[in-house]
Amino acid sequence: MQHMDFAERYGPWAVVCGASEGVGASVARLLGARGVNVVLIGRRQGPLEDVAATVDRDTRCVVLDLSEAGAASALAGAVAGLEVGLLVYNAGADPNMSLFLGKPVEVWEGMVARNCTTVVGATHHFGGQMAARGKGGIVLVTSGAAWAGGSYIAAYSASKAFDLLLAESLWAELGPQGVDVLAMVLGQTDTPAFRRVLNGREVEDIAHPDDVARDMLDHLGEGPTYPPGPSPLGALARRHAVELMTAGSAFLQG
Repeated sequence: MQHMDFAERYGPWAVVCGASEGVGASVARLLGARGVNVVLIGRRQGPLEDVAATVDRDTRCVVLDLSEAGAASALAGAVAGLEVGLLVYNAGADPNMSLFLGKPVEVWEGMVARNCTTVVGATHHFGGQMAARGKGGIVLVTSGAAWAGGSYIAAYSASKAFDLLLAESLWAELGPQGVDVLAMVLGQTDTPAFRRVLNGREVEDIAHPDDVARDMLDHLGEGPTYPPGPSPLGALARRHAVELMTAGSAFLQG
C-alpha cells in the first residue's frame, strides 16, 4: 500500500492511545510520515507535546486517564468533529509486575478498566463510525503475555488476552464492512515502560519500537493477528505453558 493510499484509507485523522513514549510515539511519527493527522492520547501533557512536535502532520494532544470511569465517552467527546479513520489502542503496559495479592485490588481494577472496559467503548464508538463510512482501521496492541497466564502477570495477561480475542472477533465482524482490524502482539520491546520493569537488567533479542510500529502499519490490512501463525506456546500442555510464563515473569521481576 502506497502512502497516499494509506492516508486515504486510514485518514484523515488517527487516534493513538498511549502516545507519550515507546511504540505509541513511534506509531504517531510514522503515521505523520504517511500523511495522517494524529490525536495523541496520554496522561501527561508534556511528553505528549514533545512527541507531537516530531510528527510531520497536524496533531492534537488529549490528556486522559484511560483507566477512569467514562474514559471512552471522554475520548469520543475530545475528538468530536474529526473524521477518525484509525484507532491504535496502545495503552495498557504493566507498571506493577507484582503478585496478584501484592497490590490493592483497586490497582488491578484500574488495569482491567484501561485494558478492557475503555477498549470496548472506544472500539464500539470508532468502529461504528468507520463501518458507516465503509473504511478505516483498528489496532489493539496486546502482548505475548496473552498466550498464557503466569505469576506476577495475572490481571495483565488476562486483560491482554481479552484484547487479543476482541480484535480477532472484530476482524471477523467489521472486515466485511470495510474496516481492517489487527491484534498486534508485542514481544519484548525496547520501550521506557519495559526498561522500567527490567530495572537495569539486559535481555537479548529486544525489538525496537520503530520496527514494531512499521510492522503494525504495514500489516494492518492482513489481520486478524500479527505476527501470524500459532501461539509459540501452542504445542505445550497448558500447565507447562503457565509454568514457562511464570519462569519468564519471575526473571523479569528479579
